[in-house]
Amino acid sequence: MAAQALPVSQASSRRFSPGQTVMTCGVDALIQQGRLNPVPYLLRHLNGDWGDLDDCDKRQNDAALKSGEERLFSSYQIAPSLQLWIITEWDRSVTTLLLPSEY
Repeated sequence: MAAQALPVSQASSRRFSPGQTVMTCGVDALIQQGRLNPVPYLLRHLNGDWGDLDDCDKRQNDAALKSGEERLFSSYQIAPSLQLWIITEWDRSVTTLLLPSEY
């Protein structure tokens, strides 16, 4: 994984801290190719917009956000063949941006 920091603005609207933000090589390659700007999706994640999850998974994230005892997971469909996952660890120490194929 490349531990490249992402600029995250609008800190006042965050529902939680991402901790250290890292990305996998696949995400980094898409950024370098100009095929992905992950910042809007990271901001959505930090604001509690869990993306393309079903209602059950969204409720699980909302409960995890309140309890602070489970990880937070978001999924965003970027293009027909491109999906971005964002996972924040249960202790909010690390947030990872990855492709489903890299899980």
